[in-house]
Amino acid sequence: MPGSGSPSKGLDDVVIDDSSISLVEGDRGWLVYRGFDIAEVVRAARFEEVVYLLSFGELPGAPSLRRLEEALASRRALSPELERVEASLPVTLPPLDALRTLVSAMGSDAPGYPPTFEDGLSLVAGCPTLLARFVRRSRGLAPVPPRSELRHVENFLWMLNGEVPDPRRARALERYFLLLADHGMNASTLALRVAISTQADLVSAAVAALATLKGPAHGGAPFRVSDMLDSVASPQNARPWIADALARGQRLYGFGHRAYRVEDPRAVLLREIAQDVADPPRFALALAVEGAALAALRERKPHVPLYTNVEFYAAVVLEAVGLPRELFTPAFALARTAGWTAHALEQASSNRLIRPDVRYVGPERGRRWPEPVP
Repeated sequence: MPGSGSPSKGLDDVVIDDSSISLVEGDRGWLVYRGFDIAEVVRAARFEEVVYLLSFGELPGAPSLRRLEEALASRRALSPELERVEASLPVTLPPLDALRTLVSAMGSDAPGYPPTFEDGLSLVAGCPTLLARFVRRSRGLAPVPPRSELRHVENFLWMLNGEVPDPRRARALERYFLLLADHGMNASTLALRVAISTQADLVSAAVAALATLKGPAHGGAPFRVSDMLDSVASPQNARPWIADALARGQRLYGFGHRAYRVEDPRAVLLREIAQDVADPPRFALALAVEGAALAALRERKPHVPLYTNVEFYAAVVLEAVGLPRELFTPAFALARTAGWTAHALEQASSNRLIRPDVRYVGPERGRRWPEPVP
């Protein structure tokens, strides 16, 4: 009988490799980057430092950080060929689709396998430029050249909006980037590592990772949270709206996470960031919806651990920073390029083709093909 044992649908509890990049301890509510608790990272880190930390395991000293910042700044400008590709894209494309297409165009001069940290820097620095140029053109605006004296996240907002961002909002977005930089063996990271395992170049692997973000189950739900908050409209309407939505079988976005059996630590930190940067009425609405949803979900499913996940307050933070909803998922991708780089390097360091198996449950061997009809 071909195949044996019970398959693990969705690869639940299947360990495919060792990794020293990030620890996701769902039963304890931990997210750890190279030994640093995520709360420590968000408190004081720069995104550039985390790009280095995830790839090398240690924080950069002042000289290394300065060289890293210079290297990222030098990679922000696009080649003339890539500018022409960007200019040829229809402005009606969703930004995520445009970013995926443009990243694939970066592969025309990709150096190949194995990936290097410098390849990762080109990905980390180039993606914000690609996204910002496309979005501005879709708005009928001229592109804004990068500014080397601005930090990574500040420069992205500058290129997107054409003005130096408010420091408070820039820091809020940077903290979002820090929280989303890596998260263990998630869907996009697995796709990237599968591609790297075939000895594909980093750009091709990043395209595979970006493809996973098209669906709402990984990185794509924050804008749906914003839509839900709009529908609720007022704190007083939270309980009846939630009750009606659940009665109709509607999914509540922003609640529950497969990795966590307690509160998602990123959700806790994003709630604090949202309180600091969001408009007070919007934050009050989010609190009311969160409370009503958690109470209703626990009443319906008292034995299922359902908590607020990263997407709920990510929506509130990204709104407050000034990103339109169609950029919520692309912003997730910009943050995750740090982790993708680290995982590409780790995969290549002791590579083996990732090729799982499936249990065959089709017809038994021995079927006969019918004779051709004359």
